Amino acid sequence: MLIIGILGIQGAYLKHKEILGSLSVKSVVVKYSHQLNDINGLIIPGGETTAFTKQMNYEITFENLQKFANVKPTFGTCAGIITQGEGINNKKILQLKVLNANIERNAYGSQIDSFIEDIDLIFNDSNKPFQAIFIRAPKITNIGNDIKVLATLKNNPVLIENKLHLGATFHPELTDDFRIHKYFIDKVKINI
Repeated sequence: MLIIGILGIQGAYLKHKEILGSLSVKSVVVKYSHQLNDINGLIIPGGETTAFTKQMNYEITFENLQKFANVKPTFGTCAGIITQGEGINNKKILQLKVLNANIERNAYGSQIDSFIEDIDLIFNDSNKPFQAIFIRAPKITNIGNDIKVLATLKNNPVLIENKLHLGATFHPELTDDFRIHKYFIDKVKINI
């Protein structure tokens, strides 16, 4: 049975859970390392990366999370993609290094600089744009050869993937458009 976990340390993890429920996918909020043994994929929601790092190693260890992400699909949104990436110049932030991408925190400014922008998803046959919500959003500044860009904003990648992992610099869980979550579910199914 397909089970997707949502990392429940901080951020809008319950919104991701609601979407998975709407798509009839069994999900569990992951707060303990042993729960990683029972899931097929993991969503790492947005939040605040330094707070996220501080909260690690209480009930779920970074090492167990990294071990999971090295072999199973993850989907990071906003701060979640920073956690998936590599090369950030801040020793206070732990990175899984499963997406070969450098990501700059809060690249568009503070909370009051948040914005909504339509983007095109290249994996979708629909001509309908996706309404992306950017809140204190990071920016992807460099990507490796194994990274595929699935959406851009002003020529900057905002949705990327590799074989196992998917990352968005915005918050798809705050919309009623489930196409990106469906895409991740399909990615998990392929890798079971």
